Amino acid sequence: MPSVTTPRTSYFQRLFGAAALDSAIYEEVEDDRASTTQAFATVLLASMAVGVGSQGPRWPSLVSVSLFSAAALLLWASWAVLTFEIGARLLPGRRTHTNTGELLRTTGFAAAPGFFAVFGLFPGVTRSAVAISIVWMIAAMVVAVRHALDYERLSRAIAVCVFGFTLAVALAVGIGLAFGPSVR
Repeated sequence: MPSVTTPRTSYFQRLFGAAALDSAIYEEVEDDRASTTQAFATVLLASMAVGVGSQGPRWPSLVSVSLFSAAALLLWASWAVLTFEIGARLLPGRRTHTNTGELLRTTGFAAAPGFFAVFGLFPGVTRSAVAISIVWMIAAMVVAVRHALDYERLSRAIAVCVFGFTLAVALAVGIGLAFGPSVR
């Protein structure tokens, strides 16, 4: 008897599904080890979109886009690591069984709403576009974490994501204050 295989969705379908908070997409990428590269590409592209969109309608310099993109990438990485540590080690659910690959794949696709930060290039919407994409990424992260960590309750995923995000932002601000330029 021939084996039946379920066709996988394309990368673009996964991006749109992840941005639409589609649980089935997050389950699919959690189980698909081959999607790790796609998840990494999603994080890189979203970080670049944040770097470009956060500059506003003026023509951004390569240096400022690179710095903002790198900051967005490092913020995502620290958020993902903190979320794993908090969610899998400190606050696991009864059914929580995960590995870093599963969590990185799902949270990588949760960065897809960050693409919309590029609309910050339009006059008058810079802050709104970036803020909306960040809130949208937090919502996507909640869905991703709920699936990757097999949480039964949404409230646990929300708590883990918000706590992890708060710690990641605090870490970024602390590093910025310690190593950034002084204001006199």
